[in-house]
Amino acid sequence: MKNASKIKTFITALSLTGAVMASAPAFALDEVTYGTNWLAQAEHGGFYQAVADGTYEKYGLKVTIVQGGPQSANRSLLIAGKVDFYMGGPLGEMDAVKQGIPLVDVAAIFQKDPQILIAHPDQGIEKFEDLAKLDSIFMSKDGYVTYFEWMKKNFKGFSDAQFKPYTFNPAPFLADPKSSQQGYLTSEPYEIEKQAGWAPKVFLLADHGYDPYSTMITTQTKMVEEHPDLVQRFVDASLEGWYTYLYGDNTAGNDLIKKDNPEMTDGQLAFSLEKMKEYGIVDSGTTLEKGIGCMTDEKYKSFFDNMVEIGIEPADLDYKKAYTTQFVCKGVGMDLKK
Repeated sequence: MKNASKIKTFITALSLTGAVMASAPAFALDEVTYGTNWLAQAEHGGFYQAVADGTYEKYGLKVTIVQGGPQSANRSLLIAGKVDFYMGGPLGEMDAVKQGIPLVDVAAIFQKDPQILIAHPDQGIEKFEDLAKLDSIFMSKDGYVTYFEWMKKNFKGFSDAQFKPYTFNPAPFLADPKSSQQGYLTSEPYEIEKQAGWAPKVFLLADHGYDPYSTMITTQTKMVEEHPDLVQRFVDASLEGWYTYLYGDNTAGNDLIKKDNPEMTDGQLAFSLEKMKEYGIVDSGTTLEKGIGCMTDEKYKSFFDNMVEIGIEPADLDYKKAYTTQFVCKGVGMDLKK
């Protein structure tokens, strides 16, 4: 009887242990923060998709997206170690190398920067070079010292006399048919057509030689060195999120975008997605064979050389410290493409 009692007690203990284990999570998720460069929008869609549909959790991650915006300082938060990853860009990381700040790009979501110049229709502006005929080009100060310097260096006819400050108000452009304005492929053309009732001529700088990557996954060099597995899991899950957002059911991602940014509309989301696909912003060139997020030494060097040519970066900069290709170009997520 004593043995029977012991066996019964043992079985009861096993049952209780099993119940506790069944109620506990299989494993603890690694908590990760990703800081974006603006308010939630379709251009961030793959990250939101991976949160919304559980892709990050599948990779053992609990990801919080920290929205950017007019008053945000997400890049500074990355430098300070307050966020783990940031939506950076090659110029920012090259400047970080110059300043001795250890930041590194680990994936390039946008193969093409969506920076555009737009013009009025029916003004004889049919080719990129025709923009040199216009009296005014409204652009930001950053645009003036980067891509406009590149334009002057590589095309005839552009001059400083054309520069007009862009205040992110399209009214001066709309009022002057002999002008052009900077914009984002996925944004300004949509708003202008809504306001003016006509579609502007669109010139994507990336299709004319101004070729930076954009919408990066950027982190501290220390993260890459000390936690490469976590970096790889975040990159891989993000890439799967982008494939689903572009080619699958992105309802969950869009719902989460609208939750974070209530001013976002279904019309804007649909337009942005259409243009990202039409122009190959995310999936084109190298990514067609090696997967979204891919970076190559050749393309990174091409942009660096352009920046050296216009005096933005010094020729002796060790720009290769600004990125690593170890986490990308592995075809992750390509099976989700339909």
